[in-house]
Amino acid sequence: MSSDLFSIAGRVALITGGGRGIGKMIAAAFVKAGAKVYISSRKQAVCDATAAELSAFGTCISLPFDVSGMEGVKGLAAAIAAREPKLDILLNNAGVAWLEAIDTFPEAKGWDRVVDLNMKTPFFLTQALLPQLRAAAKERVAKVINIASIDGISVNPQETYSYAASKAGLIQLTRRMAVQLAPEQIAVSGIAPGAFASDMNTVARDQAETTAKRIPLRRIGTDEDMAGAAIYLASRAGDYVVGSTLIVDGGVTHAR
Repeated sequence: MSSDLFSIAGRVALITGGGRGIGKMIAAAFVKAGAKVYISSRKQAVCDATAAELSAFGTCISLPFDVSGMEGVKGLAAAIAAREPKLDILLNNAGVAWLEAIDTFPEAKGWDRVVDLNMKTPFFLTQALLPQLRAAAKERVAKVINIASIDGISVNPQETYSYAASKAGLIQLTRRMAVQLAPEQIAVSGIAPGAFASDMNTVARDQAETTAKRIPLRRIGTDEDMAGAAIYLASRAGDYVVGSTLIVDGGVTHAR
């Protein structure tokens, strides 16, 4: 077995939504593993602070953009293109959720905003960065990793209609993009997290013990759990994973 099977040292990565939550967990892991990591977030203060914190372990650069619309998507892609001739890893993590009863669920904030960021943005950001991904793929397999959710696979008890639909759509989009890009040596895959403590998953964050009782493994996910999954897919070890979404949830999907 090659000693660099799980290595991402020297690779260039971009992580959207990298300022906190799952994005930050993965950014920290990539930086510590020797990658050059760009993180993006719509909140500049958060993005800058996280980059400064992670720079203690390696190279982490803040590129704050709001990628919920095409202007931000194009702006971020242009910012990367101005700095890097190639991009080895694109991790589409930026996302949002909306919880509201079916009778009052709103269109603009509850539906359009969620579906655009969770499903439309990963497609168009990948599209915009294809020149850099293709350049990287000339040397070794480039990676696009989409962060989905187990709520796109099985039904949770919360009324997060657009979130569940968008994540299910992202999982299918991952398959469709993977088939198209694999011949160019760009491997597209996904991760479907379960309960991880984050600003989005406030239940897992604030009610960890209660949440753990519903998980077969009897705990919520840790930074290391997410780091392991992401590094596996981003490294040589995950080169043959094409179109699949890795479920990282302690068994919840099978227990629902």
